[in-house]
Amino acid sequence: MTATNDRDALFAYAMSEFLKNNFGKSIELVGEMLQKHPDHKLGWVTRGTAHLKMNHPEQAIEDFNRALALDPGYMRALHLRALAREANGDAEGAVEDLDQAIEARPEYGAAYHSRAALYAKLGREDHAVDDFQMAAHLTNVSIEAFANENNLWRSNQLRVEEMLESDMNR
Repeated sequence: MTATNDRDALFAYAMSEFLKNNFGKSIELVGEMLQKHPDHKLGWVTRGTAHLKMNHPEQAIEDFNRALALDPGYMRALHLRALAREANGDAEGAVEDLDQAIEARPEYGAAYHSRAALYAKLGREDHAVDDFQMAAHLTNVSIEAFANENNLWRSNQLRVEEMLESDMNR
């Protein structure tokens, strides 16, 4: 078995434990995998998320920092680090992370939603309303894009079927 196969198998096992809410076991397995493969950014994010689920925000932040060191543009890691920072009592740091995620990827609706919830907790209702509206708008845009892609696929499929039918009738 190659190192990549071994890494992938161990990660898959860790993810199955994570999905069963066995976060401690998942942390252990991902940690074992990361000792051999410290460049696995999804491993760092997975372990950080498991730490966050177990209410260990300091360890979660460390893992999200490792993922971001590997890929500074990894918006999911930045978003999750914001949630960990909030859980650790650093609301302003969480807002900074969410601001950075939104600045880097303005269409990242989940960051707007998280920032809106945080603003609401902080009593900044005007900012919260703006972000909730943007999150709703981006959700609608995504739904419309999906519907349009689906309609485009259907239209193309119908054209193909019509062409086949016309060829068969010749």
